[in-house]
Amino acid sequence: MKISKDTAAVVTGGASGLGQATAEALAEAGARVAIFDLNRDAGEQVAKAIGGTFCHVDITSEESVVAGFEQARAANGQERILVHCAMANRKGKTVSIDRETGEPTRFSTDDFAFAIQGILIASYRVASLSAQGMAGLEPVEDNERGTIVLTASVAAQDAQIGQVAYGAGKAGVNGLVLPMARDMMNLGIRVNAIMPGIFNTPLLARNSQQVLDGLNASVPFPKRLGKPEEFASLAMELVRNTYFNGQSIRLDGAIRMPPR
Repeated sequence: MKISKDTAAVVTGGASGLGQATAEALAEAGARVAIFDLNRDAGEQVAKAIGGTFCHVDITSEESVVAGFEQARAANGQERILVHCAMANRKGKTVSIDRETGEPTRFSTDDFAFAIQGILIASYRVASLSAQGMAGLEPVEDNERGTIVLTASVAAQDAQIGQVAYGAGKAGVNGLVLPMARDMMNLGIRVNAIMPGIFNTPLLARNSQQVLDGLNASVPFPKRLGKPEEFASLAMELVRNTYFNGQSIRLDGAIRMPPR
């Protein structure tokens, strides 16, 4: 898809990290970008810097997401590009032994369901609502109406200890991609996903330098964390290259995650 000043885009989680880098790249290419995020201060700051629109959105709420799309479309028009980076998660081992009592404890079904809601169901919610709007657009080159990029994770294929919900949720995101692309093939809407490895995001940066050094060393090559702009670069290629469809692509420096 060619990006012009008339191209509208929505980036969830655009207030920081992978989403921010992608929002910046889209704006630099000329798109009118709306950022969906819960962090109002950071989101408004990024939106102002790129000449975009901030929408205060909770991806776990249907009402909030619908309202976010209404706000974004009122400002920029119907989006042809969606990049979904936001998520909500909880972590824990399926069963573990409590250090104080010595009794087995379980990662609760409620906690598991929260993560699945925040990862898998939110991905479907955002993508399907965006696609519903895209379906009403006039097609452009190759009869394309829109393109969707979801964010999975290498954990979809090799999740670590304590990532039972995260791994399942991200594997589910990969599972959305092909059937969703097939569902919308006659509408001219493409769907792909990126599986990032260990990236230098604000959340990861909270770790000690010793932990960060160990993470750097664990990557086969290059021996460093991924840069958010590298995620954005792949997202932009998936947007621009119309022949990418139904794909889930690892972006990870060849890492394969160990059990812990």
